[in-house]
Amino acid sequence: MQVIADTGELESFCQKLREQPFVAVDTEFMREKTYWPVLCLIQAAADGIEAIIDPMAEGIDLQPFLDIMADPKIVKVFHAARQDVEIFVHLQNDTPKPIFDTQIAAMVCGFGDQIGYEPLMRNLLGAQIDKGSRFTDWSRRPLSDQQLSYALSDVTHLRDAYPILKKRLEETDRLSWVEDEMSRLVDPALYITDPSQAWRRLKLRGVRQADVGPLMKLAEWREMEAQKRNLPRARIFKDDAILELARMKPKSVDELGRARTVPNGFERSRQGAGVLAAVKEGRNVPREMAPRVERNQNRAPAPADVLELLKVVLKRQCEEFEVAPKLIASSADLEMLALDPNADIPATKGWRRKVFGETAMSVMKGDLALCLHDKRIELVKVR
Repeated sequence: MQVIADTGELESFCQKLREQPFVAVDTEFMREKTYWPVLCLIQAAADGIEAIIDPMAEGIDLQPFLDIMADPKIVKVFHAARQDVEIFVHLQNDTPKPIFDTQIAAMVCGFGDQIGYEPLMRNLLGAQIDKGSRFTDWSRRPLSDQQLSYALSDVTHLRDAYPILKKRLEETDRLSWVEDEMSRLVDPALYITDPSQAWRRLKLRGVRQADVGPLMKLAEWREMEAQKRNLPRARIFKDDAILELARMKPKSVDELGRARTVPNGFERSRQGAGVLAAVKEGRNVPREMAPRVERNQNRAPAPADVLELLKVVLKRQCEEFEVAPKLIASSADLEMLALDPNADIPATKGWRRKVFGETAMSVMKGDLALCLHDKRIELVKVR
């Protein structure tokens, strides 16, 4: 087992990777106490080679591996790629390209919604994975051989599973489906939170339109503080505090101190001054510049019977095509479709339209009907 702890070794390893068409990649990190994930290990494997890279080793320069991540000729294979990709975006200000996510590929191949790494490897390879080191503190040194072996197995199995999944996708002419999903995953905007857009993370249920400006600026202030101090958002300010202060709109230190979600003394701190400034700025946001809060009571609810019918159609079509329902349409998508057969949602476009969208719209328009035949739901042309 090769554990790379210096730049020279890493350059030599990466030279071998440059000759490969793909590399399986995994990371171990900690982020419970920080805003940015703390990278503790990188595991990489290609045909005939594998290694663990220690990014915490003194003096190591990760640039040779980052160059591999940016090489358009080498496919980077991940499982449930979002968090791993986020780490590389933070390191190199861009996403690795191209990538292949085995979890999404498995969903396209009929393994169910968001199948975990262990059950997928067990199904594809018959692999039995030791779970004993799953909850390791990966930032501690030294790591035991058992911990390192566990970490490395994540990519050696991934390396072996990738050709199997790719072959299945090619045989069923679905590789383009996965590539469509991968094009979304390599958008850097998925991984970089613009503080001015941080309010979108909040649930606006019960928020009055007059509260939106202060809420936006409070969320922006918190995001900037969290990034600057490298602390989790909740360590700066909890969501409940933002919602309360957006309603209160305190104008003075004394008013801020009366908020029940604010700890004693906070109102006179530097952070307290920042909160008051954010609220003041938020009060001055022109109404036409603030997003409209959608009132559920003002929107017609989706007809319950139509919604249930669409759920049945979705389940039937996904079983027919052996693809995970979650990859086709969310509950919100189905509600939109129940209200409008021509709804602008992913399920009515591209390959999803072939799997589900066309059938669902035909059922809603009365061109197709469902019937039970030999304990299976079948589609029948009506007109």
